[in-house]
Amino acid sequence: MPLKEKARDECPSISTPDTHPRPRFISWAGLALMTTASVANLRPAPSMALYGLAAVFLYLLPAVVFLLPTALVSAELASGWPGGIYRWVSEGLSKRLGFLAVWCQFAMTIAYYPSLLAYVAGTFAYVVDPSLADNGLYVALVIVVIYWAGVLISARGTRAVAGLAGIGLVIGTLIPGVVLVVLGLLFLGQGNHPAAPMDTGHLLPPWTGISSLVLIVGNFLSYAGMEMNGVHVSALRRPERDFPRAVFTATALVLLIFILPALAISWVMPGKDLSLTAGVMQAFQGFFDHFHIGWLTKVVGVLLVAAALGGMLTWLAGPSRGLLLVARQEGYLPPVLQRLNKHGVQRNIMVAQGVLTTLIALLYAVIPDVSSAYWIFSVVTAQIYLVVYLLMFAAVVRLRTLRPGQPRGFRVPAVRLVAGTGFAASLAALCIGFIPPEQFGGQPLWRYLLIVGGGLLTLGFLAPLAFLRFRKPHWALGEEGAEREGAALD
Repeated sequence: MPLKEKARDECPSISTPDTHPRPRFISWAGLALMTTASVANLRPAPSMALYGLAAVFLYLLPAVVFLLPTALVSAELASGWPGGIYRWVSEGLSKRLGFLAVWCQFAMTIAYYPSLLAYVAGTFAYVVDPSLADNGLYVALVIVVIYWAGVLISARGTRAVAGLAGIGLVIGTLIPGVVLVVLGLLFLGQGNHPAAPMDTGHLLPPWTGISSLVLIVGNFLSYAGMEMNGVHVSALRRPERDFPRAVFTATALVLLIFILPALAISWVMPGKDLSLTAGVMQAFQGFFDHFHIGWLTKVVGVLLVAAALGGMLTWLAGPSRGLLLVARQEGYLPPVLQRLNKHGVQRNIMVAQGVLTTLIALLYAVIPDVSSAYWIFSVVTAQIYLVVYLLMFAAVVRLRTLRPGQPRGFRVPAVRLVAGTGFAASLAALCIGFIPPEQFGGQPLWRYLLIVGGGLLTLGFLAPLAFLRFRKPHWALGEEGAEREGAALD
């Protein structure tokens, strides 16, 4: 996710003038914790809590076929071709496909912010009035107001909020997650029956056709962004040994943070009553009311909202930064979208992004069910981001053939099998995303397909193809100009 770009920029560096540089290494445990912090959060827990004990399987499957291949492949690419997804795909496939990759990495945020801020709106509703959590107009207004407030702050180049990301991990993920699980265990320890069955007969989700597995697509989005941490492979003392150790450790920690809160929610909240945007707060309220400490619900709501907003502010301008630098070097975007304001921020791109985000947010006021809208926009986000992974997995295999002698700090064992597994899983998730999940069967199929298919086609393909089609030679600043302007952004 865009938050990982901040971690990438903070990679330890070599900076001793007039002497032999002394490398600064990080431990594999430190990298594991860094990766865990950048991936794990509580937001997807309600969608998996719908499945009860089967959530374990639905988290494990994409972790094996998607999360691990992504981490391993990105480590090889980052250690051989520094520069991120654009360079990886450009070197392995073509510059046009490289632009498509970096564009999709940016474009997915247009649909991602409405789903992220819908979670914020649903959480904040439990601070003011829980009935608002299912009010589409309220959710749309919160999204629009918060997003544009964030743009105004980010456009000023403010750095003061950078530390909020680390604080957000603690107060918005770790503490609430631990509290949720502890309350759940105490709840069961008192002899209460869980709302969802916890016997071995429910280890797998009930099979009612392919639609019964559709919610698994959301887990691909939950794990997305793992590739950003591959840039730290060069900071390990023994990458060949330490990076796999860090990846497997981080995967185990991420799974615990994802699975245990989802199970805790399923213990107290029946699936039919669960909101995908406010499910975390529903669970907290259920537990707190049970233990007669209901006043803590508002406290937890404030913590979750503060953490989510702090994280949003720290990386709001991040995705467009990479797109801008590539566009200025190669001339992919018209000059009006390449301009910086006096603070060195790509304000025009952020404003254009904000207009589209606002239009998408207003759909919450049109689609009757807030949970359905949340799921649809999460799927659109995942669909666009999966294009990036398809290109990345194809690029690593091609580079093994084209550039076998390129020095790499880390090499993926059985790269064709690993990359092939990731490619097949990503393609399957992209296709499954077009099938409405059975929980939302009441919505018209045409509306679901129009939004999901139209979002992927328009944001993921037609927009970048239009920029490539109408691209002008004078739009490019060249490498020197792009680097000079890049310094202004930093």
